[in-house]
Amino acid sequence: MEHIIFNGKQLVAETAIISANNRGLRFGDGLFETMKSINGQVQFLDEHFARLWNGLQILQFTIPKHFTPDQLQDEITGLLKRNGHQHLARIRLTVFRGDGGLYDELNHKPNYIIQTWALPETNGDWNSNGLVLGIYTDVKKSCDILSNIKHNNFLPYALAAMHAKTQKWNDALLLNTEDRLCDTTIANIFIIKDGLVYTPPLSDGCVAGVMRKNIIRLLHAHDFKFTETGLTTEDLLNADEVFLTNSVYNLRWVQLIGDKKYTNILSQKIYARCFQQNPDMAV
Repeated sequence: MEHIIFNGKQLVAETAIISANNRGLRFGDGLFETMKSINGQVQFLDEHFARLWNGLQILQFTIPKHFTPDQLQDEITGLLKRNGHQHLARIRLTVFRGDGGLYDELNHKPNYIIQTWALPETNGDWNSNGLVLGIYTDVKKSCDILSNIKHNNFLPYALAAMHAKTQKWNDALLLNTEDRLCDTTIANIFIIKDGLVYTPPLSDGCVAGVMRKNIIRLLHAHDFKFTETGLTTEDLLNADEVFLTNSVYNLRWVQLIGDKKYTNILSQKIYARCFQQNPDMAV
């Protein structure tokens, strides 16, 4: 029987925990972090908490003294052990405001849920078959103070994911309101053209991915030619290679978007340098 943590208490996963008046349910008033742990250690924990705390400030939460990264880390560690997920696991930390309407919230203190799931042994391996992607155009992502955080108003991504499923894609690309590439439903995107690696800047509305940040750092460290710049669908379809990054799956190569097929020569080299030859990024 698997457990969750709700506001510091371990509960059976199926336990009902919020009321119909909850602002997180009514308005998506909150944010979340998705993390990976290896042998009980959460990867890039400080960076995930830095992004979370930035989001809490943007959403104007009031942070109690007991709500600290150290406390949350202890609770995550305990939950991983309780659920038997100490080897390789995905962790989701969801933070949301409590009960109230738009103008009569009870308080601004964070409520939170921690969940864990076991990951397969092959998680993080090079995906030699490649992903199949498509471009979702029905909803565009705005570029504002919410764009870079992982907030719970996730409808553009949820709709894009449902569309991807109907089209039998592995993932869907989203555009911003200027029709530039943003990200996918669960990952940041990088393209390669003539040996140069590109990714959209944060100003174009993509999530400020923790793995994105670390990949950029390592691209510079290993002298790969790299730049952040606005990208169009034309740039995407003229690219030589495409890969995605996130904190759970590391780096995954894209082999097909529409009728366009991509190679993976440089993508494999980046994967090897960043994950196989770098102990801090292993698995």
